[in-house]
Amino acid sequence: METNVHNQSARPKPPGRIKHYLTAVLILALIWGSSRQTDASFAELFTGMPNMMDLLKQMFPPRWSYFDNIVHGMLETIRMALIGTTIGTIVAIPVTLLCASNLAPSRWLYHLSRLLLNLVRTIPDLLLAAIFVSVFGLGPVPGILALTVFTVGLISKLTYELLETIDRGPIEALTAAGGNYIQRIVYGVVPQIQANFMSFVLYTFEINVRAAAVLGLVGAGGIGLYYEATLGFLEYDKTCVIILFTLAVVLLIDYAGTKLREKLL
Repeated sequence: METNVHNQSARPKPPGRIKHYLTAVLILALIWGSSRQTDASFAELFTGMPNMMDLLKQMFPPRWSYFDNIVHGMLETIRMALIGTTIGTIVAIPVTLLCASNLAPSRWLYHLSRLLLNLVRTIPDLLLAAIFVSVFGLGPVPGILALTVFTVGLISKLTYELLETIDRGPIEALTAAGGNYIQRIVYGVVPQIQANFMSFVLYTFEINVRAAAVLGLVGAGGIGLYYEATLGFLEYDKTCVIILFTLAVVLLIDYAGTKLREKLL
């Protein structure tokens, strides 16, 4: 009886309302301070609303005759995303194993891999594309390389966090049976994460299609080249066709990816 009373008294008390109020005040203060430092205000937003409406009026009705001109660019965008995701996924597999604290072969490799991965993930994909354009010139190759690097960063981050939560039992059993490092990974790790890993790959492909659509703004090929051309000449009705086409493709890929994930998980 005394033990039950002691356990009940030892339970942590739920946070009081004052903590929630202080958290809300802190968040509002941060938002207010950020808006002051960036000179952002709701007044400017409302002032610019008429200009936004004028832009929308110029975009409609879309110039549907322009659709035939952008089909090739959209197909190139999808190919860029597909190749970049595939290569990036292959490269991400060894990187992930080096970054997982419970699977890394050595501590110095673990820390070095984490450092390099964090460095890669801090560089925006548009900046990567601009760098690769300066090296390889205009075209889809810089876009593919930028998406590859982005894919390595994203999939490695998601997967190594998943690896650090796996059940150690199968790995320990394989170790006791004399299995080497590769055998422990193939038979003890892969069966536990393969469904989630494929889900990460499909999710990354969806993101890469969206990203590839704007990489052309820096000359990295794809449908983004048409965005740059139509916006530069203020042909907003053509831009509207590109946006609607991109939206339809993204929704289609998102739907297909959702169905595939349902079958995998």
